[in-house]
Amino acid sequence: TGFEPAEGHRIVEIGAIELMNHLPTGKTYHVYINPQRSMPQEAFEVHGLGDDFLRDKPRFTQIATAFLEFIGTDSRLVIHNAAFDMKFLNAELNWAGQLQIANDRALDTVAMARRKFPGSPASLDALCRRFGIDNSAREKHGALLDSELLAEVYLELIGGRQPDFALSVSAEAA
Repeated sequence: TGFEPAEGHRIVEIGAIELMNHLPTGKTYHVYINPQRSMPQEAFEVHGLGDDFLRDKPRFTQIATAFLEFIGTDSRLVIHNAAFDMKFLNAELNWAGQLQIANDRALDTVAMARRKFPGSPASLDALCRRFGIDNSAREKHGALLDSELLAEVYLELIGGRQPDFALSVSAEAA
């Protein structure tokens, strides 16, 4: 609902997909969350979600355990602008009386893109354009769709679908 959990801003949606060996497994996690406060106009414009839609959704405390089970205790979290999302996730987890997620579990694709393409735009839309990823279904910010797009961007940032693939010639073959 804003930019700063310390000011009472809250998470309204979580979307995640599981990658195994750099490929989506088909396992997803998606939930809308009642932020227990009104949605400011600018947040409504970004998400397309309003107070009426979110009113009957679960509170973060009600989904915290299921979310933590989905991400597991040691998996890497690929997040676009990780510091921002981790700040919110850990604030919500703290308010729910849950252990926080270590920041070093998050891999920040904004930082990756800025290292790989210095001076170029690093937004999710810009990276989709750069890599030829179809994001035409992205009219508003939606957590699950953004996760799916980010998975494709991440794979491109690490070198495509076979990041460890390399040809080598042994001395005996030479």
